[in-house]
Formats: sequence, structure tokens, C-alpha cells
Amino acid sequence: MRVLCIGDVFGRPGRDALLATLPALRRSQAIDLVIANGENSAHGAGLTSATGRSLFAAGVDVITTGNHVWQRREALDYVEREPRVIRPLNYPPGTPGRGSALVRVGAVPVLVLNAMGRLFMKPLDDPFRALDDALAEAGSDVKVILVDFHAEATSEKRAMGFYLDGRVSLVFGTHTHVATADQQILPKGTAYVTDLGMVGVRRSVIGMAVEPVLAGFTTMLPNHAQPAEGSVDVNTVVVEIDADNGKATSIARLDYHVE
Repeated sequence: MRVLCIGDVFGRPGRDALLATLPALRRSQAIDLVIANGENSAHGAGLTSATGRSLFAAGVDVITTGNHVWQRREALDYVEREPRVIRPLNYPPGTPGRGSALVRVGAVPVLVLNAMGRLFMKPLDDPFRALDDALAEAGSDVKVILVDFHAEATSEKRAMGFYLDGRVSLVFGTHTHVATADQQILPKGTAYVTDLGMVGVRRSVIGMAVEPVLAGFTTMLPNHAQPAEGSVDVNTVVVEIDADNGKATSIARLDYHVE
């Protein structure tokens, strides 16, 4: 099984880049399943039904999210009624939506889980224990399990990779919008990368226009950052997974640029 994981999709430039390139990429790379983080797909902050539909139209199968998903009020309803959109499972009970999606690739069930870190972020429930509970609930019949760990600290992401090693097929980090070069297969067969990166404008500060962000840092006054415009970097990884046992056999970066 070949899985493509796409970094945080930032605003219209990111959505348009995927619409223009993802269908052909799926065919050329023989991709079976596509996961993308969509929490910044609506003008760089949040998710709406329209931006979700755009990602699905491009060829995304499951949309994961994170702490910014609620910045569009519409998301409260959208994540509740769209089973292909998930939010971190360690939000408190009563939060709209769900933290997992069970999809099928042919006859193979694939469980996609979403969790959020706590270092330098709002203190949610323990993601380690929450993922333990989700894996126990899944049972032994589901072999292929993919985890988006949405977190700020690289140390917390690395720790989660080793914590889940051998129990899931893939752990990929999101949230920082900066791609890391540490893709690897961990000792017990789990593919891992600290952060996928983003689908956002190259000349930007993590997707936002440079000048307002610089003004904010240099004056310490409130600024109104906007999504940048221009050519787009698309950060992804492709993972090969043995569907019989759920172990990853390879992970490689597949980054490209869209003018």
C-alpha cells in the first residue's frame, strides 16, 4: 500500500496547488490513500465546508486538523457531519467531531488517527494515553494505522514516534509548516517524520505574507498578517506499508514546487 501524506495546506494558494497537481501525482506515484492536514485551508486559519470540498476534489481522502481548526465557526458543524474530516482525539469530551476515521483501501481497513501535543500549546488531555485508548478500541484486526501528531515541540513528536513504534504503521508530525529531514523507519517498523511541512507560498513566513509579519516582530505592535501570494512549495512524504502486517517498508520525501 502506498500512502501520500501532505503538510498543512495554507489558504487558497495551497488549495489551488493541490487541485492543479494532486490528481496527476496520484496516478504517477500509484498512490492508494492521501491524507492532508487542512486546518489552515481557509485563508490561512481554519477549515470550512468549501475548503474541505476543494481538498476532496483534488484527491485527498482524509483531512486531519489541529488547534486552528476552530477559527472558522463553520467548522464546529462541519467536523461533526463530515466523517472524512477528523480533529485531535485528545480534545475533552463533548468537543464536536471525532478523532479517527476508518477507511478502506480495497479490502484493507485503514485507521487514521489525529492527536495534538501539549508542549507550548493549549493543555489538552494526555495524547499518549488517548492514543493508547484508540488503539485498544481498534483491536487487532486493523493492521494499517496512520497517526497525524499535531505538535509544536520536536522533542514531543520524536517521543511519540518511539512510543507508538511497532503499534502503528506511520507517525507524521504537522503544525510547524517547516519540513524536517528525519524521515525514517523506526526499529519496530513504524515510519516516522517529525514534520511534513506545508503546502504554501515559498516567499512567506510559514504561509503568511512576509512584510506584515516582519512589522509585527520589529515593532511588537498588533499586525494583520495575510496569506502570502506567489509560487507554492508542496511538502509531502510517500510511505510504503505492508498491508498484511501493517509494518512500513519505506518512507521518502516527495517535495515539489508549483509556479
